[in-house]
Amino acid sequence: MDMALRNFLEIPYDELENLNLKAKKKRLSGVSEAEFEREYRELLKAEKRFKAVTLCFSDIEGRFHMLDYDKKHFLNTAHDLTFDGSSIRGFTALAESDLRLDPQWSTMRWLPADIFGAGKVLMFASILNRDRTLHESDFRGRLAEYAKKLATEKNLEAYTAPEIEGFLVEGIDAEQNYVDSVGFQLISSGGYFHSLPKDRLRQFIDAAAEAERALGFENEKDHPEVAPSQFELAFHYGPLVEICDQIQLYKLVSRQVATTQGITATFLPKPISGINGSGMHVNFSLQKNNKNAFYAKTGEFSLSPLAHSFINKLLNHAPEICLALNSSVNAYRRLDPNFEAPNQIKVSPTDRGSMIRIPVANQESTRIEVRSVAPDSNPYLAMYTILRTGLEGEELKADEDKRPRVRFLPGTIYEALKLFKTSEFISSILGEEVQKKYVATKQLVCDRSPRNLGTVVKTSEVIYHHEITNQVLWRKF
Repeated sequence: MDMALRNFLEIPYDELENLNLKAKKKRLSGVSEAEFEREYRELLKAEKRFKAVTLCFSDIEGRFHMLDYDKKHFLNTAHDLTFDGSSIRGFTALAESDLRLDPQWSTMRWLPADIFGAGKVLMFASILNRDRTLHESDFRGRLAEYAKKLATEKNLEAYTAPEIEGFLVEGIDAEQNYVDSVGFQLISSGGYFHSLPKDRLRQFIDAAAEAERALGFENEKDHPEVAPSQFELAFHYGPLVEICDQIQLYKLVSRQVATTQGITATFLPKPISGINGSGMHVNFSLQKNNKNAFYAKTGEFSLSPLAHSFINKLLNHAPEICLALNSSVNAYRRLDPNFEAPNQIKVSPTDRGSMIRIPVANQESTRIEVRSVAPDSNPYLAMYTILRTGLEGEELKADEDKRPRVRFLPGTIYEALKLFKTSEFISSILGEEVQKKYVATKQLVCDRSPRNLGTVVKTSEVIYHHEITNQVLWRKF
């Protein structure tokens, strides 16, 4: 069709950034959902060049789903939207398939047309049961509810700033077409600070960062990482749900930008053996009365008793929560001590092999860095697990009669799955039914992968990975 016949809204990047930052500021100021709905309904009605609303949600594994609704239909039926939950792994059985989508109007983003198409806005949605209660597998909704409870009952707010690494490899859909006898081909031999200003890696980073800034991410540092063809685009810290939404959009934008450049952005934790893998280092802190509750001037590493307790509980429960933070077969290749892997269950201000590191910081920026989280984890589940474990877990008791020994995270997903499946603590924070559902989804992948990881990245651990968009393979599960 002749493009001249179309007149859908396309907004320049600088205007998009202003619009999205203004909306973000309003969102974080506590404006009610009802006020957002009133304002945005009027906007969608008045602006004729909007054609569709994209609703987003994540399943139990963190796979990102999107549905486009015609604008007029959406405005008329926004409170009565349903979808077939049985088509999404980890939601409902075939006999009880209908679930509701509840648009969160406050999450609306104006979109860069070259990434998402012209005339669209995007909102995140909660997953509700038929009776409009929150679905147990919707960890975005559960994280939001728990954060609200903390703020109301304890005056605590949790903040995070993730560092999400990924790789660029040759070809479109390189993961779906992966063959282990060939492997992935990296697009660049450059690495940390060494790539040329306009090589392919830098062109990708520039384009992805521009789109993220337009979406209101408030990017702070965009650069190649240690391994060749590896990248990291770091954005400003914020409340957990807000940042988890950005993580999902970060990966989506990265994949789309890469595709337009004829390459693939992959968030497999270890797509290539013999070089550093990709992590999602989670910088985490709590605030109380607008002050950093993790900071204490006279505390060890300038950390408060609350921060030390939080760390202690994470270390104590590290083996059993590992599957929530490292949810794929491939993730356990990354936990290799030869490549700065954070597989040691300990805390350190300097040792990058530690599961938790204490970065150099001042009163405002004091935080802990949970380094063992993989970039392909469900961010909502990961943050929910970290938060509840750090606040509700049991303290690690020191044995004064024995010399301290270094403990290690599980070496394979099979070991992590066993610990997760039998954990009473996991059952208490996630719920027994969700625990079983999550185990079932992970077991299906395990059954298709050899127990011995070996030195070659296997075809099965790539093409059956939960983030790989191959619907034909999913149906075989």
